[in-house]
Amino acid sequence: MTAAENIQEQLYPAPIKTVEEGSPAARAGVRPGDVLLRVNGQPVTDVLAYRHQLERGVVTLEVARPHEAPRVMTGVAGTAQDHHRLMLPQPPSLDETLTFTVEWEDPGLDFEEVLFDGIKKCANKCDFCYVHQMPRGFRKSLYIMDDDYRLSFLYGSFVTLTNLTEGDINRILDENLSPLYVSVHTANQDLRQDMMKWWKLKVKDPQAVQIREMIERLESIDLYTQIVLVPERNDRENLDETVEYLSSRPNVISAAVVPIGLTAHRTNLPDVRTFTPEEAQDTLRRLNVWRRKFLAERGTRFIFPSDELYLLAGEPLPTEEEYEGFPMLENGVGMIRDFLTEALPPLPAALPEPRKVILGTGLLFADSLARAIEPLRQIEGLDIEVRAIENKTFGKVTTVAGLLTGRCFRHAVQPGEADLLIVPPTTLRYGTELMIDDTSLGELRRELKMDVRAGGATLGELARVVLEGAQSSGHQFGMSAHAVKDSGRDDVAPSASRAQGGAAPEESLEEDVAESGMHGRGQA
Repeated sequence: MTAAENIQEQLYPAPIKTVEEGSPAARAGVRPGDVLLRVNGQPVTDVLAYRHQLERGVVTLEVARPHEAPRVMTGVAGTAQDHHRLMLPQPPSLDETLTFTVEWEDPGLDFEEVLFDGIKKCANKCDFCYVHQMPRGFRKSLYIMDDDYRLSFLYGSFVTLTNLTEGDINRILDENLSPLYVSVHTANQDLRQDMMKWWKLKVKDPQAVQIREMIERLESIDLYTQIVLVPERNDRENLDETVEYLSSRPNVISAAVVPIGLTAHRTNLPDVRTFTPEEAQDTLRRLNVWRRKFLAERGTRFIFPSDELYLLAGEPLPTEEEYEGFPMLENGVGMIRDFLTEALPPLPAALPEPRKVILGTGLLFADSLARAIEPLRQIEGLDIEVRAIENKTFGKVTTVAGLLTGRCFRHAVQPGEADLLIVPPTTLRYGTELMIDDTSLGELRRELKMDVRAGGATLGELARVVLEGAQSSGHQFGMSAHAVKDSGRDDVAPSASRAQGGAAPEESLEEDVAESGMHGRGQA
């Protein structure tokens, strides 16, 4: 291989999404669709490396304008397979380049992706991996097993640290990529290896898989950790051992404890099960002993059980104060309490016209949501129902709302039976109206012959969506659902005295829901 070919192999062309108007890049003639090749003569692998180079102050950027290369014919002319030869496209030519220099100024570039060299894949085969439990037929990106420390730093995704190279470790330390979010699961090295099964696969750096040594080596990096708890594997005494070790490391900020989540698609996978209510209660008792100890000794509870663990145990949720600012919200720790924190807005006594509204949610959260929206039932003309949606895609064992799909709502809701269907916002891909099975809200509107909207992240936001949607829905999808019902039904128009009752006091509503144990099965 020539030196030129070796250099070409190391390039990671980064497609440019936008160029800020009036920026150095714009003045140099850079356009969207161009690709960044080098900064200060060096290829860059990701946006972090790009920013790190910019911190030097004076930087030279090399940008290329891709041009379609001539198509190349496969095979050899005149052979027996001549008629099977194809004209195949080649990688775009990057011959046309431009170079410009900036001094202590942002170049003004935004990129299509944050990782220029691709996502670092997971080297494990965990017993509880959700990707291995995915049914077929979804978009390819959902089957990517990412385990990339850069995404952990940028977006808070959890990584196992089992695929780190020596270069990765040095970079994390040198560039102070802190905090990171780490899936520990257990501090027992043999058990961790057995649960995650990387011994069946190639691992780049054996040192990286030693979780205790890795945590200690990353002593200057803040770590938010999680423990996915599996019955009769890493619970009970082993959980105590893990908590004791993690709490002994100054760089470990907290640990979330999340019970294993399963789907119905576990063919040829290890035989594992979910927690029983009694096991969940025992786990919480153990963790609460630690939480009280840590709070007294260091002013933080350190260990944060997920909402699902409280729901499985039928135990009251912690108060807002006990979540200490909700640092693990995206990991399902405190989502319900956070949902309940915003007070309901002022509620009208009645709607201008009767409306039927369905709030769809997972099995786990349905009972809790029904209690939380009780004040909305006092509004005359608003027929509101919380509907527990069974997961027809991942199976009944999957009870969280975020994994509901278009198929689930098609099975649970009949066309035209309501004016408005509200789906959990967690069912939608970020920044879109697409569910995990690529069903759009627009498709559901057409098929179900009703308005379909995403709910809010808090109870107050949800109430506003209900009121806005209830007052604007109905006519655009045909006759109101109430018009085809028996007008003599009592639930169409509640009595005036009931409607004037108003919302329950905020504290009593919040505590009523939280302390009910929320015996349904699903998250908000």
